[in-house]
Parts: sequence; structure tokens; C-alpha cells
Amino acid sequence: MHSRHSTRTLPKEEKLITSREIADKFNISYPTVTHYTNMGFFKVVAKRGNKRLYGEDEVRGCLAKIREKVNEGYPLRLIRDSLFKV
Repeated sequence: MHSRHSTRTLPKEEKLITSREIADKFNISYPTVTHYTNMGFFKVVAKRGNKRLYGEDEVRGCLAKIREKVNEGYPLRLIRDSLFKV
């Protein structure tokens, strides 16, 4: 089984945020951030010590899509499959 969350290069102006910052800024629980990472919604772009770092704009866009589809009644697995064309 391959992992969906590999590190990648971001533009220098991209702001990186931690899991805890995502939880606080976007009003979701820390376990939800971990769950979304494990499902492949959020990509870890770097690590600093024990902290996972994500691109803030990418997380914001992904959360908007997730919330829209959840409000339409779709389960996370189908949302993931439609976003990533699995």
C-alpha cells in the first residue's frame, strides 16, 4: 500500500501551517486533521521535528470542497475518490 502524503516542493510564498494551526484556524478537531491526512485529503509538504506542515491555501481549498460535498450528503470515501479520481 502506498502513502498519499509525501513531501513536495511548494512556491516560496506558500504559507505552511501545522496540524494544530489547521484545527484552530479552520475550526475542526485535531483528530479530524489527522483523519483527513490519513485519507489523503491533506498533503504533508514538510516536517519540522515532530510537526507536520501543510500548505495553508491547499488545506483551505480542500476543506471547502469537503464541506460542500458533506453538506450534499456524500460520505468522505466518495468525496476522496471524486477529488483524486481513484
